[in-house]
Amino acid sequence: MTPRRILRRLSVAGVALVLLTPMTAAVAQAKTDVPKIAWGSCGTDPKLKSFQCASVEVPTDYDKPHGPTTTIALTRLPATDQAHKIGTLFTNPGGPGGSGVDFVQQAGQLIYSAELRAKFDILGFDPRGVGHSDPATCYPTAAAESNALANVPPFPVGAKEERQFIVDGAKVAISCRTTSPDRLAHYSTANVARDMDLLRQAVGDDKLSYAGYSYGTYLGATYAKLFPNKVRALVLDGTLSPEWYSGSNGDKAPVGVRLKQGDGAYDTYEQFLAECKKAGANCVLNELGDPKTVVESTMDRLKTHPVDVPLPDGSTIKVTYAVAVAVTFSNLYDPIGYPALADLWAQLAQLSSTSRAKAAVQAPQALIEWNRRQEDYTTSIGSALQPCVEAKQSGRPLSYPAYAAAADKRAPHFGAYRAWIGIQCEFMGVRDQDAFLGPWQNKVQAPVLVFGTRHDPATPYEATRPYADLYPDGRMVTVEGWGHTTIGKSACADKLTTDYLTQLKAPADGTTCKQDRKPFDPIPTGKKALNLLPQ
Repeated sequence: MTPRRILRRLSVAGVALVLLTPMTAAVAQAKTDVPKIAWGSCGTDPKLKSFQCASVEVPTDYDKPHGPTTTIALTRLPATDQAHKIGTLFTNPGGPGGSGVDFVQQAGQLIYSAELRAKFDILGFDPRGVGHSDPATCYPTAAAESNALANVPPFPVGAKEERQFIVDGAKVAISCRTTSPDRLAHYSTANVARDMDLLRQAVGDDKLSYAGYSYGTYLGATYAKLFPNKVRALVLDGTLSPEWYSGSNGDKAPVGVRLKQGDGAYDTYEQFLAECKKAGANCVLNELGDPKTVVESTMDRLKTHPVDVPLPDGSTIKVTYAVAVAVTFSNLYDPIGYPALADLWAQLAQLSSTSRAKAAVQAPQALIEWNRRQEDYTTSIGSALQPCVEAKQSGRPLSYPAYAAAADKRAPHFGAYRAWIGIQCEFMGVRDQDAFLGPWQNKVQAPVLVFGTRHDPATPYEATRPYADLYPDGRMVTVEGWGHTTIGKSACADKLTTDYLTQLKAPADGTTCKQDRKPFDPIPTGKKALNLLPQ
């Protein structure tokens, strides 16, 4: 930030840290031209006929509002009742690194009620550095990235792999800061919030209506802090604690430990096994014995004896212990997918046993879907580097094995997996000086709707109440159930969202909703797990 900006300086160990005040954002924003949006076709794909697409230019650096620009890609699903339209509902699917464009085009017509879609244009945008916007990339081509990461496991197991994983993280960081240093230097969530405020003005809304999921709740908290007087309505689902993510609470552990995803995932994993046992014949694991005993013993065998699983295209995938944990974590997001997850573990149990003819096994659907998502998700490293440029790091990359071991004692399997997610950040060496790192109490006067799912693998439920309390009028709703966020899981939560956004009718703080079905209930014909959020 330039000296002309209003700053607050702190000195820590002799190093001056520049922290943005909310007034800083207002000063910069006042000097910035509002872009004009020229909506047009999204192409020839018939599935996109109902949508409109556009791109706009925003300042790369809000200190230089008339300097270089960054391209932001947008899409919208126009309100079906334009005569009675309230405005635009901005959305963010999380990540960080999730494509808002893809989210709205794939999910906008599915997850929002007809009443809500009548009154709002549903807008998705790819945050700066992500997807269809100017992406922050770490390699010159997608093929180069794929080749560089081809042999990197989801997380390391054992001292040898841990040493190599740290080296690989350093290599990734060097490649990222070499390939996209300028984009990374302006990549913070605070700048995404500033972009969103410009877009709010560009669509003609006096105040922001917003639905943010997972990391999107961090974006929501950042916007609320920088632009508290510009909030009409915020729906914040699957809360990411700003203090945990940013490190503003003084916790010096790596960001992957601070987020407590391992704890949330282990809790949800145990719930998956317990619900499977209760489901009897509806959960295939019961045919092999006690579900927890079957899965845990298979986990142990995979640590030393990975198995090759044939895929429908004739190729095979080697399922190691680390791969099995990663696939399980991914499939804990939506309870409608728990039967497929049980099928995966039943087949892995039999494949890893000497009594099973391996050639007779069909590839489990959960594994096929996970493998497909890995192949489809290009520039996955570059799209998810916000924590590297804005969150506080441990400064102790060689201590990650110890951090992971401690996390795994609290949350077996998943503690270690999630502890390693930020290792490349320790070597990045690029910081966005315009990042906002707290404090997080805000002055939003409007009621704010905050959802927390009791057993959420990615954003633990324990963060929900502290997050809601950041808002003067936070209305917390507990969804009793399983999975990440309420999307596609609770008609009760959907109705609360619709009433709040369309009528500004907020439920009482402490309201409770149930999910529409239990994890192993028979799946309705044609229904499947949405898996719409980044993982």
